[in-house]
Amino acid sequence: MGRRITHDREIREPLFDFLEEYFGQIRILQEKTMGRSRADIVMVLPDSLCGIEIKSDADTYKRLDGQIRDYDKYYDYNIVAVGASHAMHIEEHVPEYWGIITIEYTDTGWDFYFLRQPKKNPNLIRRKKMEILWRPELASIQHRHGIPKYKDKSKAFVIGKILDRVPEEISEEDLSAEISAILFERDYNTVKETLAEYRRGEIARQLEIETDPERRLELMMKQAAFRQNRPHPARRRCRPKRRRTGNI
Repeated sequence: MGRRITHDREIREPLFDFLEEYFGQIRILQEKTMGRSRADIVMVLPDSLCGIEIKSDADTYKRLDGQIRDYDKYYDYNIVAVGASHAMHIEEHVPEYWGIITIEYTDTGWDFYFLRQPKKNPNLIRRKKMEILWRPELASIQHRHGIPKYKDKSKAFVIGKILDRVPEEISEEDLSAEISAILFERDYNTVKETLAEYRRGEIARQLEIETDPERRLELMMKQAAFRQNRPHPARRRCRPKRRRTGNI
């Protein structure tokens, strides 16, 4: 039997199964925007995040250099999963700390092999990693560590304030574990309600302390708009051991 050409769309599900069997407790997030690139897979582990780029037999290395730079900013570990046609040369195209999985279709089905284990990414930018969290999720970290709410400040400002506590008050290991725990629990079925509820609460808290009449009127109008457009609660599905989700 001649070698079968692998394509991205047909190897994803078998790859997910391999990753779950190999790593155990994981959550798969797909198509995460990062800088000018898009991560094919973000694998959430209990203590870290791993970016995974797929290069099937049908793919080329044309954009790989730029993708590597972007992956390195966001994730603790990175892996490239390649079709068999790339296996002989892929080590020349990715840094030595990147893991490599080879993929081939055989008489018995899909075969996955770790050609090289991933090492800790030395170029991680912790601020970039934290950008994956939503504002309410950052608020849960603030609350847990007694960090002021900074409700009128931007997401970037809040991330900076959290990172100011690392490593003196919050260890890097604890923060990584918190980020993973939050992503394991994230419910994409209720994302609109989660974000809307957070914004409603912020408006209510601002109204409690605001004294300027014009600003109070503006806040009350926002509050009324939220009440008028309040979505119905979504039905929550039971979470399996591993969940595969779409765009973040």
